Amino acid sequence: MTLSTHVLDMMHGRPAAGMALSLWQDQVKLFDGVTDGDGRCPGLRELTLEEGRYRLVFKVADYFRMQRAALPDPPFLDAVPIDFGIADEGHYHVPLLASPFAYSTYRGS
Repeated sequence: MTLSTHVLDMMHGRPAAGMALSLWQDQVKLFDGVTDGDGRCPGLRELTLEEGRYRLVFKVADYFRMQRAALPDPPFLDAVPIDFGIADEGHYHVPLLASPFAYSTYRGS
């Protein structure tokens, strides 16, 4: 089973290039990466995953600070964790739509 993500910066209306993220299973970090110019992280696709529970953690506040967005201290959203399960064969796509004050996700294709 494979995994991908696509992060969109809803504040500026563009892909979130340069956002750090990590993938975890239980307390074990499986992957660290940064989104590319299109807001994707190609290195995730190289992993082969098994059935189980996972967590993607997106460093949202760090990204918006790099974009020079005015954030409160502490920021409303710092790291955004998305917990999800892999239950069957195939590809899993977990996108993130983010702003400094809101986020949304869904199972994509």
